Amino acid sequence: MKVQPIATHEQKTVEMPGAEGAKMRMLIGPAEQAKNFHMRHFEVKPGGFTPHHQHDYEHEIVILKGEGTANSTEGERPFKAGDIIWVPANEMHQFRNTGSAPLEFICLIPAPMDCAK
Repeated sequence: MKVQPIATHEQKTVEMPGAEGAKMRMLIGPAEQAKNFHMRHFEVKPGGFTPHHQHDYEHEIVILKGEGTANSTEGERPFKAGDIIWVPANEMHQFRNTGSAPLEFICLIPAPMDCAK
């Protein structure tokens, strides 16, 4: 079992093309040999955004702090702290911080196949 504050995990800049002002912490993942899911914490500065992209797995997200818009093929949808977001596999998506304070959210994804070994 692991019990550890979020802030003790290393925070790295999101390096994907199209990201601006976004950082990520891997909370549970390869280091824990998590075979089914990986849990990540994102922080996006005011005016910042994650890349506009898609992939073949879904996301489950809970917004911890701040506000923003979730951009998808369905247009822009506003969200705020306490909201949840589900992004289906292969859907184009992006998260933008539209507030004046940092946006923070937890994102769950399936563990990559090579981590299930």
